[in-house]
Amino acid sequence: MIRTLAFAAAVLAVPALGHAAQWEVDPSHSSASFTVKHMMVSNVRGEFGKIKGSGSWEKPDFSDAKIEVVVDATTIDTRDAKRDAHLKSPDFFDVAKFPALTFKSKRVEKSKTAGHLNIVGDLTMHGITKEVTFDVTGPSPETKSPWGTTAVGAEARAKINRTDFGLKWNKALEAGGVLVADEVNIEISLELNKKPPLKAEK
Repeated sequence: MIRTLAFAAAVLAVPALGHAAQWEVDPSHSSASFTVKHMMVSNVRGEFGKIKGSGSWEKPDFSDAKIEVVVDATTIDTRDAKRDAHLKSPDFFDVAKFPALTFKSKRVEKSKTAGHLNIVGDLTMHGITKEVTFDVTGPSPETKSPWGTTAVGAEARAKINRTDFGLKWNKALEAGGVLVADEVNIEISLELNKKPPLKAEK
């Protein structure tokens, strides 16, 4: 009888112990940006004004982390209205057809760099999905805000070839080279707020 009761208690305790914490991206304290070489001489930086997403993990080493990020491509800003309009056009992002860029993680791999993780997932841009690995710094230790919310932060970086996603527009330069480089550096800075646990139904 004692063994039966102990076994039942253990079974009932498993769901509580196995519940992953849920997190939500704080859009006002997160950003998604990129840099790309212009005319082979300078780096142009762009940023997207709207970002949202979610995350969950249970293990302290974040090996079971699942991350989803959605970026509003229509909010691109490179500090040049004419260039922004061109980037929104079918030559590049074609935001009328593909208004969002998304990343959905598939697995977490150990990094050779202390304090870093490699998060592998599917990046969808311009209607094309490719597997991309982000080098992630963090997540940071949990921090309480003056308003009682719990937050963590993380920085994610990756390099992609834009032509892999159908962004192939370019022009040759007279002196050699091209107007816009193919390699693009992506940087995502996230602040995630911990969501309150779901209340058990009565």
